[in-house]
Amino acid sequence: MPWIRFLLSAAVVVFAAIKLAEYGDIIAVRTRLGGVFVGTIFLAGATSLPELLTSISAFRAGVPDLAAGNFFGSNMVNMLLLALVDLINYQVPLLRRIAISHALTAALTTVLMLIAIISIMADVNLMLGWMGVDSLLLIFLYFWGVWLIQRENNSGVQVEGVSMEPAEGFPTLRKGVLGFAGTAVLLILVVPQLVQASNEIAAITGLGSGFVGTALLSLVTSLPELLAALAAMRINAFDMAVGNLFGSSVFNMLALGIADVFYLNGRFLGDIDPDFALVGLLGLLLINMALVGNLARVERKVLFVELDTLAILITYLLGMYLLFLRGIGA
Repeated sequence: MPWIRFLLSAAVVVFAAIKLAEYGDIIAVRTRLGGVFVGTIFLAGATSLPELLTSISAFRAGVPDLAAGNFFGSNMVNMLLLALVDLINYQVPLLRRIAISHALTAALTTVLMLIAIISIMADVNLMLGWMGVDSLLLIFLYFWGVWLIQRENNSGVQVEGVSMEPAEGFPTLRKGVLGFAGTAVLLILVVPQLVQASNEIAAITGLGSGFVGTALLSLVTSLPELLAALAAMRINAFDMAVGNLFGSSVFNMLALGIADVFYLNGRFLGDIDPDFALVGLLGLLLINMALVGNLARVERKVLFVELDTLAILITYLLGMYLLFLRGIGA
């Protein structure tokens, strides 16, 4: 039964997250937020909402390691998805095709992940109210980084293939807002079922809630990013596709900080199993491999596969095997 409940709730979560992205796009276009918000910020935030809701439900279920695995594991999965999208569209060298400005998003993700990892390992119990100072720092640096990204994009860089002028018959802002709110409510209702099923699967298999969150739950909550990226690729919006995956990773670190608001048992990052620093480091490795692929514009192929893509795929699989051997969060 847990597996059936997991699959059904996962299907609803993925469907709802896809609709969130669609309604989010309507809001972005109608409010003229700008191209950067469509990919790197708004679309990424919409498709990453399941991670935040899943983690809040994990707190209520008393399994914070499931939440930690979901956040850090999702960043690993996002880079896996980036490699898969590149593999599917092998005619286009994706990492070398996109704007170098995405390096700023990847660098911001690196900074935020390093702060989170240091906070987990150092275990310095600095609190402001019921929240950890480290969580507040993550939130502040996220918005500061978004300001930098927005300023960079305002210098003339536009998201390729995306017109911010609504076509005739384009849905209204009211429909976008109501649809976004209604879909978010659906997620709030369904996500607890997904978390409960994941926790039961962890108990049945003996893998531990942390590993299930890293390997299984993070994959489910990241599927909307894959579908959104593939949809963007179909309209040749390569920057939007990659911006969504990089942006989702940086948004996950914002959500990690926001999650502390709902964690009432102390400092969230302080209560995470220190072994999750390894998950964070693997995510950092994958993000920086993608960053190098973006900056080093030299063609490197084995048959039809870019070496950057192949390296990310192999590193992800080896990393998951290492986490399995270590029994993360067991």
